[in-house]
Amino acid sequence: MKKKVLVGMSGGVDSSAAAWLLQREGYEAVGVTLRLWEEAESVPRSCGPDGIQDAREVCRVLGIPHYVLDCRERFAREVVEPFAAEYLRGRTPNPCILCNRRMKFAALCRAAEELGAEYIATGHYARALRELKTGRHLLAQGKDPKKDQSYFLSSVTRDQLSRLLLPCGDYTKEEIRAFAAQSGLPVAKKKDSQDVCFIPDGDYTAFLERHTGCPQPRGQFVDEAGNPLGEHRGIGCYTIGQRKGLGIALGRPMFVLAIDPKENTVTLSAGESRLYSRKVIAEAVNFVSFPQEEFEKLTPVMARIRHSQAMAPGEALFTSDGKLRLWFREPQRAVTPGQTLVLYIGDLVACGGVITGTEEEAE
Repeated sequence: MKKKVLVGMSGGVDSSAAAWLLQREGYEAVGVTLRLWEEAESVPRSCGPDGIQDAREVCRVLGIPHYVLDCRERFAREVVEPFAAEYLRGRTPNPCILCNRRMKFAALCRAAEELGAEYIATGHYARALRELKTGRHLLAQGKDPKKDQSYFLSSVTRDQLSRLLLPCGDYTKEEIRAFAAQSGLPVAKKKDSQDVCFIPDGDYTAFLERHTGCPQPRGQFVDEAGNPLGEHRGIGCYTIGQRKGLGIALGRPMFVLAIDPKENTVTLSAGESRLYSRKVIAEAVNFVSFPQEEFEKLTPVMARIRHSQAMAPGEALFTSDGKLRLWFREPQRAVTPGQTLVLYIGDLVACGGVITGTEEEAE
C-alpha cells in the first residue's frame, strides 16, 4: 500500500517538482495550497490566485488531488501583524522563518491528519534524514550549496520534522528544472519569487504605512554622542548596517549603528568597524537535530546570523536563563535584532533562535 504524502504547493517549480519526485518514488501525493495573502493592487504569485491556479494545473497534469486551504486570517494574525510590530520596534524579523514557525508547517500537519496522510513535504532545498542507530530525525543542508534553504527551516519542531519529506534537497536547481521540463510540468520555466510574499514590490515603508493606516512618525538621526544629524522617515525604514537609502547627505558614507524605538532615533556611524560584533545572544531557541543538553556546555559550531551571510565558526552555550550565547572566532558585521541565528554541526541544523542583541550590550 502506497504511503500518502501531503505536498505543500505554492505554484512554483520547486514544490511542483517535489510532488513529481515523490510520485515517482511511489508515494500517493496530494497537493495542498495555502491561500495566504492578497492585496487589491498587487497579488503575490506564490500565495494569491495565480499561484493557486498554477498549483491546480500541475496537480491536474500529475493526476493527483488538489486542495486549497484559506489561511489568510491566520497568516495576517500570526505572521503579518508580528512582522509589522517588530519593524516598528526597530527590529528586523525574517518573515519566512516566522511563517514556517507560526503557521505553515502546523497547517500542513493538521491538513495531513484530516486527509489521512502520514507525511508532509515541501520544495525546500534541504534534507530530512533519520539516524538509523537512534531513530533520531535530522535536518541537513541541501546538496546544492547555492540554493540551500535549511536556514529557513530552523524553526520546525521535532514532531514536524519526523513527518517531513524534502525531495528537492538531493538535487541542484538546474536538475529540478530539468525534471519539471521532462515531466511536462507547466511551471518548468516559471521564475523564482525573490520578495517577501506580502511585500512583492519590496517597499517595506509603503507596506508599513498601508498596514498601519498612517505614516510612520519621523524622528532624528543622531551620531554616537547623541547629537542630531537630521530627520529620518520612521524607524521601520531602516535596519542595522544599512548604508544606502538613508535619505540624508552628510558628505561621507554613514551606516545605521542602532535603532531606538523609545526615543525614535536612528544612530549613524561613519566607522563601519563599529558594526562588527563577536558575541551574539539569541532567545526563543528551537533545537532541531540535537537536544538542548548538547549545548549546556561550550560547543564548537558553524553559524549564520542571516541567510545571505556565509557560515562562520564559533562556540555556543545555552544558559539557564533560556538564552543561547555564541562567541564567533571572528567579529561578524551587523548583528541585527529580530533576525535568526542558526547553528550547524557538520551539515546538520543544530538549532535556531531569534537574535536579541550582542553580549556587549547586555553586560
